[in-house]
Amino acid sequence: MRTWVADRVRDVLYGLSVLIAWPVVAGLFRLSVRGRRNLRAQGILVAPHRSYWDIVILCVACGPFRRITFLARRGLLRNPLFAPFVWGFATVIDREAFGRDDFRRALHSAHRARLLGMFPEGTTRPGARPKPGAIRFAELLGRPLIPVNVVPRGPYPPRYPFGFPRIEVRIGLPITVHELAGDLPPDLPRPERHRLLADRLMAHIQAL
Repeated sequence: MRTWVADRVRDVLYGLSVLIAWPVVAGLFRLSVRGRRNLRAQGILVAPHRSYWDIVILCVACGPFRRITFLARRGLLRNPLFAPFVWGFATVIDREAFGRDDFRRALHSAHRARLLGMFPEGTTRPGARPKPGAIRFAELLGRPLIPVNVVPRGPYPPRYPFGFPRIEVRIGLPITVHELAGDLPPDLPRPERHRLLADRLMAHIQAL
């Protein structure tokens, strides 16, 4: 009962936060959204990570009534601007020393979340290879992957104070791991299979 109440409180606070952020994001980025009807009641929202703005842009794009639970690296807690939101709306993991406890905590959160938000690269650093976490969670939970691309027309990350691009958020049709695997040989070693699936997922997102 206590967990249910806590979740409903988070839903309300999340919705209010999105409503407050909406005019700021819509004004700065002249935001438009395509494919919102592709959002499912449950799924794993997967997007490339280029800027810390990605998080609030995705929240606004999905709306106040579809709470996204993100997996966040522990280092964000050192930022006083992000820390309250990380504690309230994300599950914290130690990306540098990801262990069994981190995995259990993330999996427990994923089971409870309606929409789990993940950035496969795990960093905003350009050129980072995608990690297979989203693929693994989709397999374990039996949920579809919902590909999302944040498409800027202009410099992104923004160039402050006046270089904010126009942004369109494109939400693709949900896809299962089985559909993503397509013609991959069934006898591939699991690490290799996951790596190839992560690459395919990112290519699928970029094609939106």
